[in-house]
Amino acid sequence: MNYENFLNTPSQEQWSNTGTQKRAGVCVPLFSIYSDSSIGIGEISDLKHVIEWCKKTGMTILQLLPINDMGYDFAPYSAESTFALDPVYLTISKLKNADIKNYKDALKALRKKYNTSHRKVNYAVKRDKLEILWKIYNKNRDENEKLNKFILENSYWLRDYAIYKVLRENHRPIGWENWKSDEKNRSADALRKVEKVNKNKINFHYWLQWQLSEQMKEIKAYASKHRICLMGDLPFLVARESADVWANQNFFKLELASGAPPDMYFALGQKWGMPPYNWMNIAADNFKYLNQRLKYAENFYDMYRIDHFVGLFRVWTVDVNAPEELAAMHGKFDPDNEAIWEEHGKTIINTMLSSTKMLPCGEDLGTVPVCSYTTLSEYGIPGIEFQRYSKENYDFKTPDNYRVNSAAVISTHDSSFFINWWNYETGTIDAKLFEMLCRKHMLPGTVYNELLMSLFDLDNLQQGRLKWKEDLNDEGILWHKLPVFDHDKWQFMNLYKDSYNEKNKYLRYLYGDKPAMFNSPRELIKRNLERISESSSVFSIQLIQEYLYLDKPLFNKMNHPDYRINIPGSVDKSNWSFRLPCSVEEMLDLKINPVIKEIAEHSGRIKMIERQEVKVD
Repeated sequence: MNYENFLNTPSQEQWSNTGTQKRAGVCVPLFSIYSDSSIGIGEISDLKHVIEWCKKTGMTILQLLPINDMGYDFAPYSAESTFALDPVYLTISKLKNADIKNYKDALKALRKKYNTSHRKVNYAVKRDKLEILWKIYNKNRDENEKLNKFILENSYWLRDYAIYKVLRENHRPIGWENWKSDEKNRSADALRKVEKVNKNKINFHYWLQWQLSEQMKEIKAYASKHRICLMGDLPFLVARESADVWANQNFFKLELASGAPPDMYFALGQKWGMPPYNWMNIAADNFKYLNQRLKYAENFYDMYRIDHFVGLFRVWTVDVNAPEELAAMHGKFDPDNEAIWEEHGKTIINTMLSSTKMLPCGEDLGTVPVCSYTTLSEYGIPGIEFQRYSKENYDFKTPDNYRVNSAAVISTHDSSFFINWWNYETGTIDAKLFEMLCRKHMLPGTVYNELLMSLFDLDNLQQGRLKWKEDLNDEGILWHKLPVFDHDKWQFMNLYKDSYNEKNKYLRYLYGDKPAMFNSPRELIKRNLERISESSSVFSIQLIQEYLYLDKPLFNKMNHPDYRINIPGSVDKSNWSFRLPCSVEEMLDLKINPVIKEIAEHSGRIKMIERQEVKVD
């Protein structure tokens, strides 16, 4: 594969900065990690240990999930700001120009209160950390030239953000759309009054963001020293309840909510709630808002993931007041004219490339328009090859057929981890989707129930998934069982062909014509990591958990059906909360580290080093 061809694309400057070699990488949710000194949640300084682990295991990309300010909703992809970072991740012991010796006992008590031995993060830690940070700030308010410079250089977003945070705290739980008219509509007099009355609180938010910026810059420098690229995750959309939307209301279509259309994985579609962009107004302002976002992120990252990349071409929208139970059923794409999607997306992408030297990577999953694939290829921008969804003619696509311009992944933050997919989802379809198809063809309830009993193993109903009966081993059997017109059977048949016998298809993907040889789930996981690393994709980036499953004690701690990062379209206390079963210090001494490095070596993702084969215990 000639990856140097990326240097002949519109993203050539970005590739020149990162290099065009194949790389192995790891994706880390910062909230999931912890160190011996963490206070209840992963902190920015903990990333130094992760960088050291990357060095040991041959990883040269460290990707983070979003670390923008989540407010108190704690959903990383629905942030209160696309600029501000979340102070929950601050390492208090590393604060700049701050004397914290009088707070050591308080910090020790907080560390004990939010013990990292618990499986899940307790986000109440944010309020407690902010209380101590407020006290530290008030004891260290001497004139600070670096802070003043930061405020001046970032005034284009920082002032609005700080005023919004103060107003949000004063009015909670009332959202900005229901504030007093002069505050909602941002009259100059009202904003000056807020600044005057709340000067110290506003300066506190300035100080927090400066501290966060300093700590993240230090991490970027440390990663660069070890020749590791930091990849940020920049959410495509921003929460309706955010400083961005309040400060730039004309840049958003507030009467609508963004989402995703119904598909075979989410029968009702997804209604996310974030307002779609008013690109016409953003373009009229020369895309300054987009340019500034990327310029600020460049302080912290070498590369960035564009969440919902396909939304650059068009985004699925529903009425903001549509009933929640209907999710995104009754929506439409914006723009609704498919003929302009490609030009629309390219205009935005060109702006992004001219705004920053960071290399973009597009998350192109879901319902993907053809112009997305062709544009990614033309521009040399990596998309995503999601192993379990990358199929051709209902078989798993072989890794050597993956797009060169892609990051190959086993799982994502919105999916189950591999072992749970293997145990609970292979050979299944979404029960809600099957029910909807039956309703679409107006099948009576009795017929629907008969079909369920006839087609599926109802004794193995797991997490809303229907498993095909094993004896349904011929398409003709299903064809004759379906009580609909022949020309209406194709959707049912597609579901069947895509999912029936999926485990055996997957084993062929892993082992080819050779017998599948694995004596434990961890051996299967190792073969899976080897196979994805062998792909032609320029990047192979796996969630940290997928690597840690190789370790027997850690496997046992993570091996349960509900262990996952997020369930899309749900509001669940478990979302964004599971932490790793070991500290970052313990990660450095894992016996599986040489195994992981060897996988990267044998797939050409780091310089080959001859060594004796390392086996999983």
